[in-house]
Amino acid sequence: MTALTSVCVYCGSGFGGDPAFAEAARDLGTALGREGVNLVYGGGNVGLMGMVAGAALEAGGHVTGIIPDFLKSRERMLDAIQETIVVSDMHTRKKLMFDRADAFVALPGGIGTLEELVEQLTWAQLGQHRKPILLLSVNGFWDPLITLIEHMRGHGFIRDGLELSYLVGDDPHAALELLRGALAAAPPAPNADALIAKRF
Repeated sequence: MTALTSVCVYCGSGFGGDPAFAEAARDLGTALGREGVNLVYGGGNVGLMGMVAGAALEAGGHVTGIIPDFLKSRERMLDAIQETIVVSDMHTRKKLMFDRADAFVALPGGIGTLEELVEQLTWAQLGQHRKPILLLSVNGFWDPLITLIEHMRGHGFIRDGLELSYLVGDDPHAALELLRGALAAAPPAPNADALIAKRF
């Protein structure tokens, strides 16, 4: 079984319109810090990004921020984190975030968060990794995406042998346990029978 030592969190650079989003980011960051699981994230000090990183630090955790040079001023780098990696472009950022993580959690966010999440879903679908992906659907935030995925499946664009593998939860306190369970149950190789979307 692979140990859960680091989690990449995708989330918004804003707070969104529901206070529950910030609460979930804070609770997830606290859980990561308390349990000694390293946080890998986008490096900013704004919105939900800043909330999850700040909470992880306050709880004694280790935080790695990976940020492209052109976003350093816009997303205001969080100076207190232990490791900041400045890269030249978004592609390098996303590859490093992938390399540094054992699993992924998507909190609420905008187009950037969606793009990062969908890229990981695509890589898993194509057999490039078996790292767990958790949609933390706070107050049903990710429900429209899940409906869209089912819509794609219904129209034959997600076919047998190309299923998506992801977890869905709404409780940040249960997130790490879900990810550990998925790591423990990971199949020896991706295949159509194993890559079935599961809702928790």
